[in-house]
Amino acid sequence: MGVGKYEVLPDLLYTSEHEWVKIEGKIATCGITDYAQKSLSDIVFVELPQVGKEVKSGEVVCVVESVKAVSDVFSPVSGKIIDVNKKLESEPSLINKSPYKEGWIFKVEIEEKENGFKLLSAEEYQKLLEEIEQGR
Repeated sequence: MGVGKYEVLPDLLYTSEHEWVKIEGKIATCGITDYAQKSLSDIVFVELPQVGKEVKSGEVVCVVESVKAVSDVFSPVSGKIIDVNKKLESEPSLINKSPYKEGWIFKVEIEEKENGFKLLSAEEYQKLLEEIEQGR
């Protein structure tokens, strides 16, 4: 599935800020989408969030730096950061190579009350990308 050049995985949820989230029980694994990594081009640095930090959905939790730009990464959910992808410290390009698998950025233990970002289904996110493409 994808708008020709962007991969959108059907089993994930998305934000309008181009983060993806995979929710398994109370754990949310988060990263940036294929569209986001392609827009940024070569990622050279990832500032990982701190484990143990409480985050709110829609809040900036870390920064991804590419040869083109510095981009904020927002948390799709509220809760506590319980894990970060240490591999990205030495290999930030994993986000370019594998945004949905190897290039995950952080994991959050979700708070019971989740009422922040409206998460988008794969279909809704797909529509958003089509609108962005048409708007160019």
